[in-house]
Amino acid sequence: MNVTAVEDDEPELLRDQFRQLLRYRAIIGAGVGIGLLGGVWFGLSNADTYVATSQVVLRAPVNDPFNPSISQDKTLNMGSERQTALSSSVAEQAAKKLGWTGTVGKLQKDLQVTNPPQSQVLQFTYTADTPKAAADRANAVTQAYLDLRKKQWTDLRATMLEGQQKQLDEVAKKHDQKTKELDRMPDGAARDAEYGVKTNLLNRINELDARISQLKSLDMSPGTVIRVATAPGFSDGPGLPMSLGLGALVGVALGLLAAWVRLVFDPAPRSAGDVARAVRAPVLGTLPRGATDVLLADDHTDARVAEEYRSVAFRLAYDQRFADRRRLLVVAPRGSNDAAVAVASHLAASFAETGKDVLLIEADLRTPTLAGRLRAHAAAAPRWSSPVESDENGWPGRRQLSVDAGESGSFGLVPGERVRNVARALTAPRVSRLIAEADSPNSTVVVLAPPVLNYADALALVDRVDGVLIVCDPRGVHRTDLQRIRELIAGAGGTVLGAVVHTPGRQRGAAKQSAGRRGGGGRGRPPAPAPSESEEFAAEPEQVILGDGSDTVALRQLRAEDLRSGDVRAGDR
Repeated sequence: MNVTAVEDDEPELLRDQFRQLLRYRAIIGAGVGIGLLGGVWFGLSNADTYVATSQVVLRAPVNDPFNPSISQDKTLNMGSERQTALSSSVAEQAAKKLGWTGTVGKLQKDLQVTNPPQSQVLQFTYTADTPKAAADRANAVTQAYLDLRKKQWTDLRATMLEGQQKQLDEVAKKHDQKTKELDRMPDGAARDAEYGVKTNLLNRINELDARISQLKSLDMSPGTVIRVATAPGFSDGPGLPMSLGLGALVGVALGLLAAWVRLVFDPAPRSAGDVARAVRAPVLGTLPRGATDVLLADDHTDARVAEEYRSVAFRLAYDQRFADRRRLLVVAPRGSNDAAVAVASHLAASFAETGKDVLLIEADLRTPTLAGRLRAHAAAAPRWSSPVESDENGWPGRRQLSVDAGESGSFGLVPGERVRNVARALTAPRVSRLIAEADSPNSTVVVLAPPVLNYADALALVDRVDGVLIVCDPRGVHRTDLQRIRELIAGAGGTVLGAVVHTPGRQRGAAKQSAGRRGGGGRGRPPAPAPSESEEFAAEPEQVILGDGSDTVALRQLRAEDLRSGDVRAGDR
């Protein structure tokens, strides 16, 4: 079966990312909680907040306000007027009117002055704790601004009048002197020339009189109040319900952002797609929670577990890389090997259910436990699964077990045993023959090895099997670990057929946490559980040595083509 990478379309990718974000429910919940607390604080802090507003239309002093040639927007600079309204001078005048006992800066803090676009209107907005205070302070600031502007214009007019009057007095004095001189001069050309000077002085006097009259006739009103601030009848705050709603929305956004950041920097695989990309092989199955707690499907109360294991077995059976000789190595990344043990035993039962002669080899020679945990009993096993001679390493021995898998049938088991030299035992020719001789069309071999990153035992078996199945908990392994395993297997000449993703049950997860607190796990050797009395009894079933007369002879179906071909092992299939 060729594995092809199919790019997900954009909606499917978004759905996958959203599902990944939902893994961090605690972070999202914390964000929502923070948002709700912020909403409560905002709602309570603005519950007694009142806003009063007044508006003023500004005007510049003009002689004829009805003259269309005079443009007020060119006479007034609204930006400068707004800065004047926010100045400390206006605030000091308003403080005097209000009898303000605090600082001027505190009075200015809650004042806001705005200018609507394309207008000569200033809007004074004041925020206070009570409706009356908000209205009084807005009106006081407005009036203080108008008074300041009127004083500025008045002072400017007074300065100009003083200058014009001074010029008028000087010109009038010269005019009087020139009149006296003309009265003493005889008629003639000189008198006529002096008379022209007198005329010019008189014209200047008339001009200055006109300017002074114009300045005195100016309307010095700086503007008109078009809206008087009144006490508001309700609070300006959004209210507690709306504050809670806004806080919840902000909290959801904050939680999703925090979850996204956690997702980006999470070293663990975020989905089955991440696992597949890390091992460069498909995820053959995603087991339900607790599916690895027991070793045989008949012991599960949930029928989905057995069906999921059957689907994994069928996917392997239709993989051309495995279907030719059906040799499978099951490994875990690191730490506990319980999940790999469960997957190996379930797959052996699933293959046996299809009518295969299945042999499960426990190649874990450091902490062997299968003989005591499965329903194994001494029985005659197929002769192809038994060693033909003894070896000083002690494994695999001549002890043969059969496992009752309930409705699935039974399968053979070669249990692991503690040996002095694990590497020598795994690389012995007898192990190679044990795996290689299971080449009949109806046989399947499942080999269980210790975690790859704990020991190198699995790498010693990689080149003698047809493919490797990786069993991992995405929350307990890093993407770099899976990539490292794939590199090690490829370097040893093996092929990763796929991965099985599982989620540990609550009891097993609690046991792992307690073991971690006691210092177990990690890259080192996992602590071996102390067997109980019943386990010790079950771990040593009666040994049956084939060929000594104590084994039971079973009838087997013989095929004519096998007899004609002279295959002496036909009766053992």
